[in-house]
Amino acid sequence: MAKRERVMRMSVEQPLWRALTAYRVLTMLYAVGLFATAYDEFTRPWIAVAYYAVLGTWTLATLPRVANAARCTKRFLAADLTIAVTGILLTPVADAHERVQAGGPTLPSIWTAGAVLAFAVKGGWRWAALASGLVAVANLIERGSPARDTVHNVLLVCIASVAIGYVVEVARASERTLARALEIEAATRERERLARDIHDSVLQVLAMVQRRGAVIGGEAAELGRMAGEQEVALRTLVSGGLVPVSRVSEDAAEGALVRAVDEEPDESGPVDLRTLLAPYAAARVSLAEPGAPVPLTPAAAREVAAAVGAALDNVRRHAGEDARAWILVEDEPDEVIVTVRDDGPGIPEGRLVQAEGEGRLGVALSIRGRLRDLGGSAELISVPGQGTEVELKVPKDVKDPRGKAEQR
Repeated sequence: MAKRERVMRMSVEQPLWRALTAYRVLTMLYAVGLFATAYDEFTRPWIAVAYYAVLGTWTLATLPRVANAARCTKRFLAADLTIAVTGILLTPVADAHERVQAGGPTLPSIWTAGAVLAFAVKGGWRWAALASGLVAVANLIERGSPARDTVHNVLLVCIASVAIGYVVEVARASERTLARALEIEAATRERERLARDIHDSVLQVLAMVQRRGAVIGGEAAELGRMAGEQEVALRTLVSGGLVPVSRVSEDAAEGALVRAVDEEPDESGPVDLRTLLAPYAAARVSLAEPGAPVPLTPAAAREVAAAVGAALDNVRRHAGEDARAWILVEDEPDEVIVTVRDDGPGIPEGRLVQAEGEGRLGVALSIRGRLRDLGGSAELISVPGQGTEVELKVPKDVKDPRGKAEQR
């Protein structure tokens, strides 16, 4: 059965591309109109005619290129800016010297700003600063000196393009945040719907099997115990279902994407520790976790989960099958703390040291050793008759157990 995918696109950037498309056409016509009204004042009008033929053809032929960010490639932007700069540098060759010195318009006139704005919308304020800097140099060369009106025009284009580029970057970040919020809202609604359906059917059946099995006894009691474990696990899954991270559209102009699809875990990025600890929840094991993801590097998350598993094995082995255990996950700013507590008889004083001396290194290697390799720590507190508590601490910026640094 094929996957069903619902996609919502959000983009405040697309209107900017449409406005830029219109701006390029209008400013091209404006530049040609300026030349037509001052044709007799040009010393070499044929140079200007040839340039405007190239400019008009280029502007109309490349309209699809400025339709969105995907089509507006780096190569196109470089060629577009080259045409603008070339027109500026050709101005003193085609126009009269007196007009140039008097502050007359360049051949591309305000069409040049469109080339710079394309950089801003595509790459943000840094690209805009680079493009406006090249245009500024070309204008100074064309004029021969930093005249007041030249500096004014250059600064105006630079400030406007950088501001637009910055706004575009903020808008993109806002779109990603909005996509994530909408995704969480959709997942929460779906989880609530599933919870209602499951509560009305499956969970009630499992609870009934557990109660009846305990009353009947024998093999039915074992079946009831298993039903109870499945009920707890199912409740944990429904109440703490995890939400996948939003993905961004391949075409940045189309905005952020919210996809409802199943995806394989990404080993190159952080892993939510809650997904690895959820299977430990059972009838006699309670899991308390934050409502938000608890990200760790894949290696660190696996090692912490393995240490928790080792601690629960010790509970079953030494406190008995009837002992209860609690897992508490805390996401602190600089570290993650996982506490495993049980209500068993506790560990007599000196028993761990004796076990290590006898060569039984379950706690030393399976728990403390794993956390030590991660740059963390494992503390065991036990009072005879009051149970045992194992506190695991791992920094968010951890080291790979094989010695290779991994960053969050």
